[in-house]
Amino acid sequence: MYEFNTIKELMEISDKNNISIAEVVMRKEMEFSEKSIEVIKEKMKLNLTIMKEAIKDGLAKEIKSVSGLTGGEGITFEKYRTSKESLTGGIVAKSISYSLSVSGINAAMGRIVAVPTAGSCGILPGALIAFGEEREIDDDKLTEALFIAAGIGLVIAKQASVSGAIGGCQAECGSASAMAAGAITYLCGGTNNQIANAVAINLKCILGLVCDPVAGLVEVPCIKRNGMGAVNAVAAADMALAGIESVIPVDEVIKAMDKVGRALPESLRETSLGGLAVTPTGCRLKRQVLGTE
Repeated sequence: MYEFNTIKELMEISDKNNISIAEVVMRKEMEFSEKSIEVIKEKMKLNLTIMKEAIKDGLAKEIKSVSGLTGGEGITFEKYRTSKESLTGGIVAKSISYSLSVSGINAAMGRIVAVPTAGSCGILPGALIAFGEEREIDDDKLTEALFIAAGIGLVIAKQASVSGAIGGCQAECGSASAMAAGAITYLCGGTNNQIANAVAINLKCILGLVCDPVAGLVEVPCIKRNGMGAVNAVAAADMALAGIESVIPVDEVIKAMDKVGRALPESLRETSLGGLAVTPTGCRLKRQVLGTE
């Protein structure tokens, strides 16, 4: 009854049953897991708790990654954000700070929620929780928004991919950013159509983003891409809420992302054989970290 493969189908089920997209996703999970709605909500609320803990840990002290290449980016930006007038300010600046922190925790082998992957783990928590704090939204409502994000992520996984090895970084950071954009639009009282447009606008602006991790590690440039992904999410939500619509329907954008990703050469799909990974500095860092040619 609650099976969907596209955003259009997700919205149609929502409209037909006069329930929110979040409720559709919850009911789908009930059918799949055979668990009660209370259990499902509690599990999602636990995800929210882990996300908040990762932000807190990332801002508590500078934690170096295992390789030593990264660490403390979140703290650096947080100090800048709170002591100076950042160019972005407000929700956007806080989103950057939080997303960098969570991604840094991942690089240091800390506990995160892979939404939808470890490499993109900072985007949704960074944007959503920063937004929630700035707008004073309680955890129950934030948990609802996570179901919106889950539904969007599920459609992308079905129609395209959330794997950098298959679709490049557009599949990881792009999908995470789209999930965050839809969730924030929902929290702002956006219509189903506005949620769909937020997803489409976001994905259109990140098409073709390659996956080129230096030394094969989820650190450079991944952490900074998480920060930018959070910014994209907030901007896409804002445009959709303003009434701006994507000329290309969201499901067509998702399919286009899949085609673009599969058209990328293997060197730009998580193999570290192209892009930033093979720059002189990238090669030097690989030798430094792995001790290999």
